[in-house]
Amino acid sequence: MFKRLTLLWVLLRGDARQLWFALRHPQAPAWLKWGTAAIALYLVSPIDLIPDVLPFIGVMDDLVLVPLAIRALLKRLPPELKQPASKQRAG
Repeated sequence: MFKRLTLLWVLLRGDARQLWFALRHPQAPAWLKWGTAAIALYLVSPIDLIPDVLPFIGVMDDLVLVPLAIRALLKRLPPELKQPASKQRAG
């Protein structure tokens, strides 16, 4: 279980680093900035898909949906941004 959580953290950290680099790139499209803002707003918003008052399930939706949304944004990156961003993710 701990190995899976560690692997998930490494993948999410790499994806977040790649998204951060893509956002700071001068050719970053506007939809990328709006999508990232929507993800951040979802994280801080009191309105959730599953309420946080449910002990375990309420937090799990954030832990599942946010990485999936980040991965979806990264898959839609244009090729001229995808190549340098993936290099930045490794380093």
